[in-house]
Amino acid sequence: MVTIAPLDLTEHCVAAAFLGDIPVFALADGTVHRLDHGHQVSELHDGLLCATLDVRDKSLLTGGEDGKVMRLAADGQDNELAQIPGKWIHCIAAGPRRAVAYATGRAAFVHQQDGTIGEFAESRTVEGLAFAPKGLRIAAARYNGVSLHWAATQAPPTDLEWKGAHTGVTFSPDGNYVVSSMQENALHGWRLKDTKHMRMTGYPAKAKSMSWSSRGKWLASSGAPAAIVWPFAGRDGPMGKTPLELGRRDDTMVTCVACHPTDDVVAIGYADGMILAARFSDSREAELRRGGKGAISALHWDIAGIRLAFGAETGECGIVDLTA
Repeated sequence: MVTIAPLDLTEHCVAAAFLGDIPVFALADGTVHRLDHGHQVSELHDGLLCATLDVRDKSLLTGGEDGKVMRLAADGQDNELAQIPGKWIHCIAAGPRRAVAYATGRAAFVHQQDGTIGEFAESRTVEGLAFAPKGLRIAAARYNGVSLHWAATQAPPTDLEWKGAHTGVTFSPDGNYVVSSMQENALHGWRLKDTKHMRMTGYPAKAKSMSWSSRGKWLASSGAPAAIVWPFAGRDGPMGKTPLELGRRDDTMVTCVACHPTDDVVAIGYADGMILAARFSDSREAELRRGGKGAISALHWDIAGIRLAFGAETGECGIVDLTA
């Protein structure tokens, strides 16, 4: 039996996560709400633009309209990592050994654990950031492609070019592929050993959410009436292969996806607030939430895969518990 513990808030939910066992919800007004022996609130920003989980450190990294980069621990302690007055921190990424990447305008920064900060300049605005699995490189999505920088040096970047605006980026868990989301209704990928292109098109809307399966053999994405799940098991990635379409609902769009931490299952959030779980092997579905007032904007499993945190654009948040 599935149970839901609702948390009705009033602002757009930018991110949901678990800091260990503690659910947290980062909202656009700059507050982060923790469910830790009651409802706790941390006021981190004057307007929050981005947030991501540091899985290794069990902390939440955030960036805001106030130019601050913050780290929030599970016990509610917060630490200011950086501040750039008059700038907006619009994307952020977590790396190994407490490294943090963040961007404002055309500049990306890498903040290392020892406090050193490296700056990487781009010719166009940085729209997305991701660390390679080992943390040695960072990918910066920008207009006409993705730049790959060595995180600890100022060596010239490797440019992965493809015309159009690239708005997000992710590395495959094995580090063999880079995939970007685009302003167009498409994803684009590169196989890093030879920079071979991988075109993933056919979306009726923008694919704003991407999530890798636990073993990296599948990449789930939003942007259609179903979760579009691309196969990456072979040497050519998804090229020449048909993606899975899971949880199809012809009357609404998928807005958010989150793959299960151990099983080939994906949680699928929709524009009407509904949440389903679907299995890759046979497309079997399970309803986790009937619907709500607004589109699902955040989904995240706990490490055991038995609780799912969710948030919506209207501020409706909560925990789906599969153990009840």
